[in-house]
Amino acid sequence: MKLRKRNTYSIITKYSFVATALFLSLTINAQTSTPNIDSLKIQLGKASTDSSRLTLLFELSKKYQYLDFTQAKSLLDEATELSEKLNLNWAKLEAYQQQSNLASIRGNYISALKFDKAGFPLAIATKDSTIIARANNFLGYDYVNLGEYDEAYYYFTESFRISRAIKDSLLTAIALHNVGTVFKELGQYDIALDHIELASKLSNQINDIDGLAYTYYEIGDIYLRSNKYDESEKALFKALSIAREQGINILEPDIISRIARLYLRKGEFHTAYTYYDSVEMLHAKTQNEYGLAESILGKGRVSLKQKNFDDAANQILESLNISKRINARTLEIECYRTLSQLYEEREDYKSALAYTKQSKILQDSLFGQDMVQKIFQDQLRLQTENKDLQIAALSETQEKQASELNRQSFIKNILAVVAALTVILLFTVYRSGQRRIRINKLLIEHQNEIKKRSLELEQLNQVKDKFFSVISHDLRSPINALAGILNLMSKNQITNEELPRVIKELQLQFNHTKNLINNLLDWALLQMDKLRIQPVKINLRSMVDDNFELLDSLHIKAVKLVNEIPEGTLAFADLNMINLVFRNLILNGMKFTEQGGEITIGAETDNDELTVWVKDNGVGISPEIQKLLFEKTSGYSTRGTANEKGTGLGLILCKEFVERNGGRIWLESEEGKGSTFFFTVSKFNEPVFA
Repeated sequence: MKLRKRNTYSIITKYSFVATALFLSLTINAQTSTPNIDSLKIQLGKASTDSSRLTLLFELSKKYQYLDFTQAKSLLDEATELSEKLNLNWAKLEAYQQQSNLASIRGNYISALKFDKAGFPLAIATKDSTIIARANNFLGYDYVNLGEYDEAYYYFTESFRISRAIKDSLLTAIALHNVGTVFKELGQYDIALDHIELASKLSNQINDIDGLAYTYYEIGDIYLRSNKYDESEKALFKALSIAREQGINILEPDIISRIARLYLRKGEFHTAYTYYDSVEMLHAKTQNEYGLAESILGKGRVSLKQKNFDDAANQILESLNISKRINARTLEIECYRTLSQLYEEREDYKSALAYTKQSKILQDSLFGQDMVQKIFQDQLRLQTENKDLQIAALSETQEKQASELNRQSFIKNILAVVAALTVILLFTVYRSGQRRIRINKLLIEHQNEIKKRSLELEQLNQVKDKFFSVISHDLRSPINALAGILNLMSKNQITNEELPRVIKELQLQFNHTKNLINNLLDWALLQMDKLRIQPVKINLRSMVDDNFELLDSLHIKAVKLVNEIPEGTLAFADLNMINLVFRNLILNGMKFTEQGGEITIGAETDNDELTVWVKDNGVGISPEIQKLLFEKTSGYSTRGTANEKGTGLGLILCKEFVERNGGRIWLESEEGKGSTFFFTVSKFNEPVFA
């Protein structure tokens, strides 16, 4: 699988299908590139400033990345060390992205992910949407090559949304293309083709020739997986031709690998083996362990088809060892499957079954039903956004047409007045102009109504999505726990001493889940205007103590909880809603506070209003993310300090319930110094009797 990640330098240009010619092509291009490299070396020796030295180190490393990997890595390591020593953010970002690129060339996607994660906060700090979109795409690229398709899909769609918002057609096309490759790996070929063909249309509009090479490669691979060999062969050779013309050397080995697999499927084993030899040489040149493992596995499959069982076993096991070392789990699955076929051919059915089980276990861990459902839920949301984009484009076109009609009407009226041929003609033109104005007004009113209804429909869909997403997420844990305990009980694997503790723990989980469901149902009724707000007198200090006791019993995280609300502080509001606000804000603070941190809750009186604050000394929130937290349509969520996952619904619920009770909610935060959430609620005033 080859996704579009970043631009690479041209190395291979000769068109040849045999290993010798491919190797010769690399040698010739390496020699022709030498003068440029020598010139850069001379400039590096004369560099008088750190900035110029860094720039030259980066440029030289790029020149060497396909010629001499060791030299490229050495130059880049020097640039990385200098960037970190000088603490130059622009240089560190460039260094981390190039380090990730070198790791990807070698097929070491774990290392690539480490550098892209290090560079991601630097990209966010630039506040440059183009850089942020690319950084999301880089992370998606790493995750998809590691087989973590739900994470990959998230980052690719984030890149798509940002690219579309800034109208960057190239980045939008790349993001759409990469989303298509995720669906290809999930076996959803029709959906994959839809995304890839849409990306291709965008590439054609901006004359992105490189994009055509990637498009033909993916289409050829999909046809190959669908056993449409003639169509696959035509698309793959077209991709190879464009890749060589454009010098897309990172893509060429993958195309040749698919051509080799094509001839293996067609039974042309000698030709397939030749192509696998060729691609193995290319990957050896760049020290790409993933590519080497894939090509060696391909040769093992050819040997298996030719009944050379000993050669096949050695080649497949060699590929398996490399795959395990670099954590290439999708490739590891293919190795287990091929070993199962090998031992089945040898009539060693016990070994064949063992390898089949290993492949099935690993496959289930990668392609779990939860992950697939999450991706398809997100895809439905993405399709809705695309349709909304089309509606917006149509509305914009109609507005332009209405403006043009008004302009034409004005010109005609002016000409009619100037001409003034007869009173009858003037009257007729005037009536005509008035009629057009009325029609235009009706059209504009109709368009505004369509926009209003589209917005309402979008919000209703998002409410529904959030509702079912949270229920699905938070119900699964206690139900799975109950199923596990019942299974152990049925097998008599729980002792009488252990049973009370297990039942108590399970009861705590279900009590928490019951409260969550009640709150979600209340919120759903509130959205449909079916829930009545019933304000009562509330002792805020007691309510906070109850929440502290509940959350402490769940052993979520060792965080100190401090209640500074004065005794006798009484509020007048809906008890269930305010209780939910406290619970969500406390949980949010615990999520982003390290072990041993502290969460403090207090309140102060201001006339007939109470201002309540929930303060933590956690990681803090950046200004960009603060703007998204209370947006109903964004549902922003990120992982906590202990890698806790969120739903993005908690703070939206808090805002809804606080405002329905006549209050306001806001926050103050600084990265690295913690956050403080404030909300207001009416103070309870004791009735005065005469």
